[in-house]
Amino acid sequence: MLTGSVIKNPPVPLLLNDADVDQVSTFKLLGVHISNDLKCTQHFDATLAKIASRLCFLRQLKRAGATSSDLICFYCIIHPVIEYASPVWHSSLTVSV
Repeated sequence: MLTGSVIKNPPVPLLLNDADVDQVSTFKLLGVHISNDLKCTQHFDATLAKIASRLCFLRQLKRAGATSSDLICFYCIIHPVIEYASPVWHSSLTVSV
């Protein structure tokens, strides 16, 4: 939808149990951020932020002297976050993303 333009055919209001359903630009479903343009940018940004905070904690564990096996165990918690829902976006992954 273009900003500043007049919508000639606005969407028909959707009712569910006699209540209006709000139109949103993005929503989160089963941990996947879905936007109205079906681009993966918001999902990637949210996932990267989540991964960055966990990697920061992993670095802190290493500085605190955690053993290699402990670090690997914690990484096993991070790895699923990295790969979660990747089949959803696989076709839109390019070199530029």
